[in-house]
Parts: sequence; C-alpha cells; structure tokens
Amino acid sequence: MKRIGWGVFFALLSGLGIGLLYAWVFSPLRVVDAAPVALRADFKDQYRSVIAAAFAATGNLERARARLELVGDADSVEALNAQAQRMIASGEIQQADQVAALASALAQGVAVVLPPSPSVEPPPTANTTSPGNDAIPTSTPEEISTATSEVAATQPVILEATPRPTRPPLPTLGTPFTLTGQESVCNSNLPDGLLQVLVLNANRRQLPGMEIRITWDNGEDQFFTGLKPELGNGYADFILAPNVTYTVQLALGSEIATGLTAPTCESPNGPFSGGFKLTFQQP
Repeated sequence: MKRIGWGVFFALLSGLGIGLLYAWVFSPLRVVDAAPVALRADFKDQYRSVIAAAFAATGNLERARARLELVGDADSVEALNAQAQRMIASGEIQQADQVAALASALAQGVAVVLPPSPSVEPPPTANTTSPGNDAIPTSTPEEISTATSEVAATQPVILEATPRPTRPPLPTLGTPFTLTGQESVCNSNLPDGLLQVLVLNANRRQLPGMEIRITWDNGEDQFFTGLKPELGNGYADFILAPNVTYTVQLALGSEIATGLTAPTCESPNGPFSGGFKLTFQQP
C-alpha cells in the first residue's frame, strides 16, 4: 500500500487549522433571535426576571403572559414561584419580590370590581301620633322583630375582593444616562435594520430590565434589555423600518439619539439595510 507523504499530511493539517481559525476568529457563528424556549435554565431565570421587572414598570399583565409563554414552562405561576424562592435564598430580595408579584398577578388574573352595596330602607316608625292624643303604638314588638328579620334576610351578602399585590418600587439607579456611543453598522450577517442598544452602569456592568423608548413620526414603542441574555444582560435590539427616522431614549432619563434612519450598505450580493449600535452609560 502506498504511503501518504509527509507533505500531504502537513497540507491536511494546515487546511484544518486555517478552517478552524476562520470559523472561530474571523467569522464566528452568532446566534441571533434565538427562541427563549431554547435557553439554558439559568438564562431562562434571567429572562423571567426581566419580564417581571417590565411588568413592575408597566403593569401590562397580558404582555407579560405572552412573553412567559415563549419560555415554554408547563406552569408559569409555579415556575415563577420556584424562581422567587431560589432568589430569596441567594439574597436577591428586590428581584424576588418582582417575580413573586408577577406570579401572584397571573394566579389572580383580572381583579373583579364588585358593585356598590345597595342601600337598605330603615324599618317604619313604630309609633304615630294623632292630633290631640298621646302616642299610640300601631305595631307590636313581634311585628317589628319580624320586619327587621325580613330586611336582614333580603339584604345581599357583599363579598370583599382580595386586593391585588402592589408593585414593588424599582431600585434607584442614580443619575440619568449619557449616550457614550453611536455608530452605524454594516454587517450582512445581521438582520436588516438592526438597532442594537447596550446599557451600562457607572462601573460598565450591563443592566437588565431597562426600558428603552423609541419613537417615530406616527408611532412609538418600548423594549427592554436582558431579554436575550445570550447576547448580554444589558443588550436589547429593535428592527428599523426602511426610510423611517427614529428617536431613542431610556425611560429613566438619558441623552436622546435622534435622526436614526437605517443606512444603505453595499455587499458583494448587492445593497442592504444596515443598522446602528447605541451605548448608554451612567456617568
């Protein structure tokens, strides 16, 4: 059998090394828009925490329920309660309160508003007076007792609704944020018109659950950091429509990024819509 020469062997090794270098360094795989149900258990916990923080800020129960359905839990209330217990055990009291409040709201659903209590007419006066005569009783004690019993029997029983839990206050995050970075991005591997937002604190740690407000001529929307923990706790994104100018600001107060229109980029396959990357940080 003919033996393979050393030159061919080294050529194969070189080709394998170049392929790995290109795949890992120059063009690594980026996971974009992964479904929450595919996340690891710890990332799912972070996802639920961000949903709970968003619910505490907006009170939108239907939106929170729709987001929780993406996680794929068999019982969202049970999953939230179990996570709240784990967070309390690890000392995350504030976040645990938000998660528990969302679980309680989901369990109770929409609060029932009971009708006002009907007024009850007082029983008739037992005595009447005639001109020139003393007061003459017209009803016996037995009749008065019977009338009172009938009124009590016909009075409806009013059930008090269980009060809904109050939203816990959000932690004070300090001074408003500054816009420390704004750059256009032309990358054909990313979705067209992708707006990427990164929110950091003063120590450059990423902050989850931060509400971002985006407006345009005929509308507005909001989105939150931390819903894609595989890309970072302080990361959030939004798809920009072509030929529309947007304005972006943090809900807690920040510098405003204005005039954001998806740029037109060129590639070997033709033109495509680029995006932007914004970075907000506490001073």
